[in-house]
Amino acid sequence: VLYADFHPRPGKRNGAWMTSYKPQMIKEGKNIRPHISIVCNFTKPTPSKPSLLTFNEVTTLFHEFGHALHGMLANTTYPGLSGTSVYWDFVELPSQVLENWCYEKEALELFAKHYETGEVIPMELVNKIKESSTFMEGLATLRQLSFGFLDLSWHAHSPDSIENVKAHEKEAFKDTSLYPETEETCMSTSFSHIFQGGYSAGYYSYKWAEVLDADAFEFFKENGIFNSQIATAFKEHVLSKGGTENPMELYKRFRGQEPKPEALLRRAGLIK
Repeated sequence: VLYADFHPRPGKRNGAWMTSYKPQMIKEGKNIRPHISIVCNFTKPTPSKPSLLTFNEVTTLFHEFGHALHGMLANTTYPGLSGTSVYWDFVELPSQVLENWCYEKEALELFAKHYETGEVIPMELVNKIKESSTFMEGLATLRQLSFGFLDLSWHAHSPDSIENVKAHEKEAFKDTSLYPETEETCMSTSFSHIFQGGYSAGYYSYKWAEVLDADAFEFFKENGIFNSQIATAFKEHVLSKGGTENPMELYKRFRGQEPKPEALLRRAGLIK
């Protein structure tokens, strides 16, 4: 069962997320199907106009629906290994790969239409959106890599051995820093991701998820973005398996090879 909660209301927090209310499992020989929700905060419809989504809201919807598919198509025995209960650096693959369809003409023609005239969104506009998404991408990539290096540098050592936080941080940033450091600044003392929540020792998974989704979508594009055989392979080898097997083995079974970063670099416009 899929529940959709798309609009804001008093007491509802901001943002968008997927929730698994009842995970899939096999109990007493019966395959118990999951109850999944997608929660967003899209603009409410009015008496004269439907709820119209921005492009960012469309990608958000696709992203959360990717998580929902991961939960709904699960086919495992134990609820603790079902759906999105996977390694932290694998959980964003289904959600992020689905965002890629938002930029493809064949997909947009199915739904991206003017609410009054029925005119399909011009690909010229979509191409501009795609091009803008790679603006300053090189610097943005270095920034994310810097955060990942800093995170791992703290968790790969005993904290007692780090006597000077600023010096430790400078060493962590040595391969990604482009400009002279600014005195009296220190990322470590304000970067909550690396000390609390699920991203402690796992901040790298943000960028790794991009590597996975770019490589996976290239496979779709090589064979057609609506190729049912590739889609079925993704369902059987990734979406249905949850955390029952090593993520790399599942990915190789789907893709036929390990993920390569070149696909992400091409999408980012950093290589041709």
